[in-house]
Amino acid sequence: MTRYLVTGAGGMLGQDLLEALAGRPVTALRRADLDITDPHAAHAVIAGHDVVFNAAAWTDVDGAETAYESALAVNGTGVTVLAQACRAHGARLVHVSTDYVFDGQGTAPYAEDAPTAPLNAYGHSKLFGETSVLTTLPSSGYVVRTAWLYGAQGRNFVKTMLRLAATREFLDVVDDQVGQPTWSRDLAERLVALADSDAPAGIYHGTASGTTTWHGLAQAVFSLSGLDPDRVRRTTSAAYVTPAVRPSYSVLGHDRWAAAGMAPMRDWHTMLTAALRDPAFAAVQESAR
Repeated sequence: MTRYLVTGAGGMLGQDLLEALAGRPVTALRRADLDITDPHAAHAVIAGHDVVFNAAAWTDVDGAETAYESALAVNGTGVTVLAQACRAHGARLVHVSTDYVFDGQGTAPYAEDAPTAPLNAYGHSKLFGETSVLTTLPSSGYVVRTAWLYGAQGRNFVKTMLRLAATREFLDVVDDQVGQPTWSRDLAERLVALADSDAPAGIYHGTASGTTTWHGLAQAVFSLSGLDPDRVRRTTSAAYVTPAVRPSYSVLGHDRWAAAGMAPMRDWHTMLTAALRDPAFAAVQESAR
């Protein structure tokens, strides 16, 4: 019987991974349970497991600009430690990465083997982790890049839009960044399916099909929640200056799923519709009306 371990189990994706693994032998480790930068601790917990899902990450994109060493410790060094422990104990590693390893200057979906060029410190720290997985576990390491992730747990754009809808008549949302909004539950199910498959190791892109802008996503959230989408107004990134530069084009290609015998993930709007119908979103939607 396959034995699973989930790091970052207390986070948005981590909790959905535990749900996707329900009924299977799984060890759930939250931040307080494991310091992934500690080799001795990592070896101790990974021993006896067959598959490790790494959902632990430094996710404060702007904070990484002034605390790069801290971000690198989690997103780079910690991933290296996990990869080395997986190699020592014969476990496969499914590591979650990001679209931020690209510069966002593309005009067509980024292929899995497209050249990387991070724009910010966070992207550099995540690229370090990717490289560690691919070099340490060339035949048993999986890097799954995702983007624009949202879910019922934790802070994310979809929940923020619903929360702000309760207190503001109008919202100004940028319309010059393009991406693929992805429900963390769909991603969790895809990660488990990948781990259960005979897919070759390497890079996969775990994002929804189709594209939209942040403005388009916000309008869809309003419309699907019974709110007036015209309350969401267009603006540009220039109106929201942040410490970290964001890529303007975060669309990832999905060709490599064919190697795993799987189709690309479903369309972002279909995915969002299903997410907002889920009871987990009911409370935040109700407060927005």
